[in-house]
Amino acid sequence: MIQRAILPFIFAAFALVASSADSLVADESVRSLVGRASVIDGDTIEIAGERIRINGIDAPESSQLCEDDQGRSYRCGAISARAIDQLLAESRPVRCEFVERDQYGRFVGDCFRADGLGVAAAMVRAGMAMDWPRYSGGAYADEQSAAAVEKAGIWQGEFQPPWEWRAAQRNSSPVAPLIAPVTSDGCDIKGNISRSGERIYHVPGMRDYDRTRINERAGERWFCREAEAGDAGWRPAQR
Repeated sequence: MIQRAILPFIFAAFALVASSADSLVADESVRSLVGRASVIDGDTIEIAGERIRINGIDAPESSQLCEDDQGRSYRCGAISARAIDQLLAESRPVRCEFVERDQYGRFVGDCFRADGLGVAAAMVRAGMAMDWPRYSGGAYADEQSAAAVEKAGIWQGEFQPPWEWRAAQRNSSPVAPLIAPVTSDGCDIKGNISRSGERIYHVPGMRDYDRTRINERAGERWFCREAEAGDAGWRPAQR
């Protein structure tokens, strides 16, 4: 499968870049969060209930598709999320230094593994995220150039920069898929609540999308956009 073929190269790239209990530091004068992170997507994690946007990079969105070197579509956003999950699991806990709050109120920070490896640099070097000059000032341009030369991750084929992909989604009229069920208002992202209480959303094309049922009486809901689901506290399904 495409995912299996890509992941070994991702983890090899992580190796090139690298030369308790959860704890939350709530005092913003300290401006630091340390703990075991859960993954929201390729550039967003959560520590002790605080959602953290990794500073200076942009990863493919959960439902975004890219093309591999054979021109075949694959879920690059899902693979990016799996890659950062593996990256963080290799050296815990994660430490994130506060930079600012974004327009959604999220903590934006520079994050590092326990061994000191910078998460943003590693993701860009692996081709699993892009340097975002608007916010990074080109801090990861060298890592991105190396990833592009080696055709690592998304650089193996055709793809749309995540910020352009999001803009295209906002500017296009939502089109309901031919098979997937949709609500009366055309919103087809399913916000499910698991037995353990975890909020997970599914977009059309994900493995469990068709068999996921939404019970609005139980607090489950439909979303029109992934950003809306994320802001409401749901994370994307891993596949």
